[in-house]
Amino acid sequence: MRPRPDEAVGPASAAAKGRIPDFFIVGHAKSGTTALYSMLRRHPQIFMPDGKEPWFLADELHERTPPRPEGTPKTLQQYMAWFDGAGAEQRVGEASPLYLWSHTAAKRIAEVRPDARIIAILREPASFLRSLHLQFVQTYIETENDFAKAIALEPARREGREIPRYTYWPQTLLYSEHVRYVEQLRRYHAVFSPEQILVLTYDDFREDNEATVRQVLRFLEVDAGAPIEPLHANPTVRARSQRTHELLHAVSVGRGPLSLTVKAAIKTLLPQRLRRGAVGTIRNRLLYTEPPPANELVMLELRRRFKPEVVALSDFLGRDLVRLWGYDSIA
Repeated sequence: MRPRPDEAVGPASAAAKGRIPDFFIVGHAKSGTTALYSMLRRHPQIFMPDGKEPWFLADELHERTPPRPEGTPKTLQQYMAWFDGAGAEQRVGEASPLYLWSHTAAKRIAEVRPDARIIAILREPASFLRSLHLQFVQTYIETENDFAKAIALEPARREGREIPRYTYWPQTLLYSEHVRYVEQLRRYHAVFSPEQILVLTYDDFREDNEATVRQVLRFLEVDAGAPIEPLHANPTVRARSQRTHELLHAVSVGRGPLSLTVKAAIKTLLPQRLRRGAVGTIRNRLLYTEPPPANELVMLELRRRFKPEVVALSDFLGRDLVRLWGYDSIA
């Protein structure tokens, strides 16, 4: 959603009205972005808002957005209000992992902050898509619980069929679009200089969490010697029961008479300060469990499918990701 005509989108107007982030963690999801966000916001020279994903600068994400306590900014002024708590000397950042997938976010970021620093984290395609699918099921974007079947639905979904009724981002269910790594990075290189872009891998983050964060701090030109507490956040989980999962979602967003009945019961039984988290607590305790082991045949087929992308990405970055991700042994 673009700003209204009375909301200019240049750095000068932004400076007059409020803060625009100095840096952006643009993705990918399920690749360490939540942990990086959580660690950076503890640094005294960095401000990141409580809400991790404002999504404002990706036009594709405003067709329909899920309800959440902090809301989703609809105007430039609302977006800048997310950063009102920043100190004058702090670096300001935001993290919206779908900005890398978005076709519009790179240009929009460059419009409001041409000198921004961009941080991207990439992950081996098959493991990335499996974790992304589990996340989409957890957050009600996807309703097909079987990973292989969800991947196979892509041709039908490109034609507008087999779209979950209540999904708020149907475009994101075209899973192969998330693995266009070179195309995605080129969109940022088209509007930012190479010195403004830092590309990491999920492997970097997992192998040496602290060293990777210090690399990011140097990139942001803040004190890289500050204490760092290693953190791994946002684990991958799966729903124990898809039916129960959908039922609790209907309750949480207020669909149907059952939702009204359950919410009335919660209001009667719980004090006001505890009501907001009641459904979420039930969901977290009863609904989720560890995911099963990956189907190796499905994972191998995906790796064969995406090997050309990994080869192209290795050439683009000048880094041997073919060997790092084990694609050198895949015919």
